[in-house]
Amino acid sequence: MAGLTKETPHPTEIKLHQKSRILDITFSDGKTFQFSCEFLRVHSPSAEVSGHGPGQEVLQTGKKMVNIQKIEPVGNYAIQLNFTDGHNTGLYSWDLLYNYGLNQDKIWQRYLQRMEEAGASREPDFRAKTTNHSCK
Repeated sequence: MAGLTKETPHPTEIKLHQKSRILDITFSDGKTFQFSCEFLRVHSPSAEVSGHGPGQEVLQTGKKMVNIQKIEPVGNYAIQLNFTDGHNTGLYSWDLLYNYGLNQDKIWQRYLQRMEEAGASREPDFRAKTTNHSCK
């Protein structure tokens, strides 16, 4: 939020398309950006995801199908997104969202590269939710 000033474009419309898992944000300068819920989830500004400094980011895997359940305003400078996987601690300031919009392709490609290097998947791991019961 260090870049938030009076001149920072602010959203004039925020619209969630739950079926397609897309969040549209139109800013006061006329620019409109479309974000997948997955993009916003894996790039959450929370300490849990971003860490407490450069190099401390935690790679988020299995978030391809995540959706946004609820959008809550935070003052006049941000929104808090509540995701279907229970994550809700990131505050998405206007300057952060605007920066994400301007640089989305580059940010996404870097994420995909990190996933590939880690041998990780964007697909949810449903096996983790099942329990193995043995019969006696």
